[in-house]
Amino acid sequence: MKQAVVGLMWVGLSTIALGYADHILRMDRVDAQVVPDNTLATTVQTPNNLAFTIEGGTRSGNNLFHSFSQFSVPTGGSAGFNNALDVQNIFARVTGGTASNINGLIQANGSASLFLLNPSGILFGPNASLNLGGSFVGTTASSVKFADGTEFSAVNSGTPLLTISAPIGLQMGANAGPIQVQGAATANPSFRPPTLAVAPMQTLALVGGQIDLSSATISAPGGRIELWALRNGQIATNTQSWQLASPATAATWGTITLQQAALVDASGMTAGGGINVRGRGLTLQESSNGSVLDMWIYGRMKTMC
Repeated sequence: MKQAVVGLMWVGLSTIALGYADHILRMDRVDAQVVPDNTLATTVQTPNNLAFTIEGGTRSGNNLFHSFSQFSVPTGGSAGFNNALDVQNIFARVTGGTASNINGLIQANGSASLFLLNPSGILFGPNASLNLGGSFVGTTASSVKFADGTEFSAVNSGTPLLTISAPIGLQMGANAGPIQVQGAATANPSFRPPTLAVAPMQTLALVGGQIDLSSATISAPGGRIELWALRNGQIATNTQSWQLASPATAATWGTITLQQAALVDASGMTAGGGINVRGRGLTLQESSNGSVLDMWIYGRMKTMC
């Protein structure tokens, strides 16, 4: 099938660095487990510590809330949210203080969108994948803020006050962890299967203290891709258009690194989607074929770094 590739639009970079960066991500590997923290009615069933079925949680209106002490998916494994089909948003926080290592499948029922919230960091490996009907937000924010003034915090691990309101923002803490996506190296990134992908016309957002894509393809066909790197700031969310907006408060911006032929693809069959990149600097490094610039971006791009 032929894809419509939309050219690059307005690009305003204050910093583009080539070569090796000083901040290449390092995350300790953790045991692949999905373990509830017992603050909400979340239960996890697994026959073999490979496939994890997530039941229960606490529902408020169209929102479903889950809370975990650990959330990591092993290679070849899966974590499936067994939500009701009319749930619109699933909020999953990780409170145990260790990074999430995702090297298997994350899925949910119906058209639900998923917020995965772990302030300690999120590492997606080459075998990671998403099977969602809605959008995906992977973030190391400390909390999600809602229109009625409540928040769902991953730092304060007590039983939260839950809400039926729509999420309006992400609060990034001073120690917001990194997000890393590690794909599989290939000679032609255009034909590499996506490391992370959402359904057509949906949004894939990664919001962390810093972002690193290595030999990885992230895809939102005809939808939106949001890559944000910051600490000490709040990002406004709009679940109607799934666009993220600049923080109203001062932020400490982080660096976004794309290396080893990373590919960011929001192209679609009939129209291109949007790509929004926000951070202190965009670092391009370690070309896979010896070229100086080896980054692939398909779709309408707005970059402020």
